Amino acid sequence: MRRRIITIALFTAGLSHAFCPRLVAQTEVKGRLTTRWTNSVDPEHVLPEYPRPQLTRRSWVNLNGRWDYCVTAKDAPVPTSFGGTILVPFPIESFLSGVQRAVTEKDRLWYHRTFRAPPRKPGWRLLLHFGAVDWRTTVFVNGVRVGEHEGGYDPFTIDITDALESAPQQSITVGVWDPTDKGPQPRGKQVLGPKSIWYTAVTGIWQTVWLEPVPPIRIDRLEVTPNLDSSTVVVRVGVTGADSTVTFTATTSDMKHRIVEGRGVNSQPLTLRLGSVRPWSPSDPYLYRLQVRLSSGDTVGSYFGMRKIALGRDRNGTLRLFLNNAPLFQYGMLDQGWWPDGLYTAPMDAALRYDLETMKRLGFNLVRKHVKVEPDRWYYHADRLGMLVWQDMPSGDNNTEAGKAVFAEELGHLVDALGNHPSIVTWVPFNEEWGQHDTECYVVWLKNRDPSRLVNNASGWVDKGVGDMSDIHAYPGPGIPVPDDKRALVLGEFGGLGLPIAGHTWVDQNNWGYRTFTSRQAVGEAYAELQRQLRFMIADGLSAAIYTQTTDVEIEVNGLMTYDRAIVKLPPTVLRLHRGLYGPSPNLAPIVPSSWRDGQLWRVTETAPPNNWFQSDYDDSGWRSALGGFGTKDTPGSIVRTPWNTHDLWLRRQFELPSRALQHPHFRIHHDDDADVYLNGTLVAKLPGYTVGYTRIPLDMKARSLLRPGTNTLAIHVHQNEGGQYIDAGIDEVRDR
Repeated sequence: MRRRIITIALFTAGLSHAFCPRLVAQTEVKGRLTTRWTNSVDPEHVLPEYPRPQLTRRSWVNLNGRWDYCVTAKDAPVPTSFGGTILVPFPIESFLSGVQRAVTEKDRLWYHRTFRAPPRKPGWRLLLHFGAVDWRTTVFVNGVRVGEHEGGYDPFTIDITDALESAPQQSITVGVWDPTDKGPQPRGKQVLGPKSIWYTAVTGIWQTVWLEPVPPIRIDRLEVTPNLDSSTVVVRVGVTGADSTVTFTATTSDMKHRIVEGRGVNSQPLTLRLGSVRPWSPSDPYLYRLQVRLSSGDTVGSYFGMRKIALGRDRNGTLRLFLNNAPLFQYGMLDQGWWPDGLYTAPMDAALRYDLETMKRLGFNLVRKHVKVEPDRWYYHADRLGMLVWQDMPSGDNNTEAGKAVFAEELGHLVDALGNHPSIVTWVPFNEEWGQHDTECYVVWLKNRDPSRLVNNASGWVDKGVGDMSDIHAYPGPGIPVPDDKRALVLGEFGGLGLPIAGHTWVDQNNWGYRTFTSRQAVGEAYAELQRQLRFMIADGLSAAIYTQTTDVEIEVNGLMTYDRAIVKLPPTVLRLHRGLYGPSPNLAPIVPSSWRDGQLWRVTETAPPNNWFQSDYDDSGWRSALGGFGTKDTPGSIVRTPWNTHDLWLRRQFELPSRALQHPHFRIHHDDDADVYLNGTLVAKLPGYTVGYTRIPLDMKARSLLRPGTNTLAIHVHQNEGGQYIDAGIDEVRDR
């Protein structure tokens, strides 16, 4: 599939450089990697599906397809002629655009096409909709400047009625300037020089463009908020064109029957009481239909799901994520949403749906949409398939006042645009420390703006102690945050097991993964061990985990699938592993408690002891007593109560065992770096390298045979090589419930 010439990309260029001086003449466009949908893209019917499923009207005109284009200097005037053809809505840098060229902060991208205005009733208006354009957009109709927009991820609409001419053909010209990583605006993982975890830039129109004739008084916004506990849904209707209040009628129905109807006033909340309610969930993604009719005549269709997301305590008193008033472990994928042929834009709606369907089939119930926003139809598919969504805000450089201002504005647009989707259960304003600022203020704003959802203040690294979740990243992990009595413990990223598969990679060499393997069997075995450890952490109180990642992306090869979606790398047995995450978690009985929750007393020394230091009868009275864990506070997953920053540390601890034998004892240990573990004077484990959190290791038969009723001795030597350092350990009895 590599290096194939795609039929729809054989466009031509022949523009005089006087009009577009920066245009580079096109040659054959070749794709690095394509997908199964690439050659099915029809230039005459590109992404023909209705683009706004939550506010539908019957009459609309799709403007996707071939447009003229050129690239000029940023400050050049509006061009009067165009010499190239581009396939909208694929970004100019993408293979499917038919252009596949870079556009820098010194350039401006121009689009042009003509269209025939659809018929309208007297007094009706014509709206021009853009799903998303990256980044600053200026729109002209018949040479008249009709509107501007800043923002790469939110839809915007322009009323173009007054610019229409009497002639049958009308013209649209769109100018786009996008500084990518040379500007302060939110942009996610786009860079002008892609490498490592940074991907090819995306410029210009990348979601559907469409026309819609509408009455002069019309609905332009719906806000639908379910309340599961009261079996009600609150509907607010935004209206344009009315000088005063306008009444509306809202009707809910299931697949066959009308349920309830109510009458309200624009901008005022209308509460509809549903009676018996069927909750929306991953196992039963039931959607109610909604129709709203204005007294002036405009009618739109929509839908909603009755679901509740909240924090709650399970029967053991552990704080967890609750869905519909019951604890539900949320397990899913970090989803970048990139395509080798379309970059930001999936080649077809079937492709957009495929990723979600594959994750659902493999037993995931959650997607973290990572520093990107998808077209509205992606969330529609998540709604109807029953996939929970954590929605990231795209990152940017927010260290200037201008950057902070544009971040705040675009975050508000994001929440407004996506707020009705039942699948979205959590807002994530920041990823790690990328552009993080005023975190506490954003959490308060989000909770006030949308109290129906949770807020994860920052996924990984820089936690400000606010919001509904304490989130860490652990590679390969898994890991669990330190105990937090006010927030749910979640693992925002882990895994990253890399496997390049020849013929299905973006580049043939120098691929990248957090830990790279050479066979699917090896990846499957490593993944199974991650799942085993994850079950223990659920028992410890972990409420959610996000595996990196759905697909390979460009240089990264740590996807569940290859970048072209041709191969699922993990074996079918992962479905059984995933099912185990949602059932009863193991019963963990601490026999020798670790210091994860409460500090435990050890005898320790940093001076090399005699050779018999690990024996049960060794006299350690000259060693100091100190609380675990031991290490440096910047070490991932550490809970440092006693600093340790030398090369070596020796630890001893005595513990009492009951008379009955242990059935399934496990070490619970976090070591960074190499650790030797002794039980009652015998070496039972040599643990090279490091862990990024607490992990459980079953005691083998030799180690179990050393345990005896009464007093026992646990001794550990840990050696620091480089980077962070930490040691803590204990022993748990593990039993399935």
